[in-house]
Amino acid sequence: MGLLEDFSSGLFIIQSVIFLIVLFVLYKFAWKPIMEAVNEREITIVDSLNQAKLARQQVENLKAENDIIIREAKVERDQILKEAREIKDRIVGEAKDAAKAEGDKMVEAARQTIQAEKAAAVADIKNQIGALSINIAESILKKNLDNDSAQNDLVEKILNTSNLN
Repeated sequence: MGLLEDFSSGLFIIQSVIFLIVLFVLYKFAWKPIMEAVNEREITIVDSLNQAKLARQQVENLKAENDIIIREAKVERDQILKEAREIKDRIVGEAKDAAKAEGDKMVEAARQTIQAEKAAAVADIKNQIGALSINIAESILKKNLDNDSAQNDLVEKILNTSNLN
């Protein structure tokens, strides 16, 4: 067994030396690039996480700004609607006042027209009554004054009345 043991220990030493050489070669040529790649990847991951945090904060800030803008827009909308209602009410009120004033003018003009037409009708009726009265008086006088004695009596009566006044 001695030979096998010597061979095994020689093999072990050769394998150990080969392992150390491979380890040295890896350390010399591959270890630094691998470590640099790992470090770069770690830096990239950390930067990505920081970017994600920053993006999340920006999104939250944008949401807060949007909420503020929406609140301000609602307030402005309410103000505009209030002003529009006030303008509408004022215009409707002015239109009602103008319509009432125009209606009052029309009623007053109609009243004046009625008064003028009434006065004209009364004057016309008076003229017609006067003409009718003259016609009636003329007819009565003609009838009463058909004879000469009635005419003489009337003239004397008028003269006596005129002298007395």
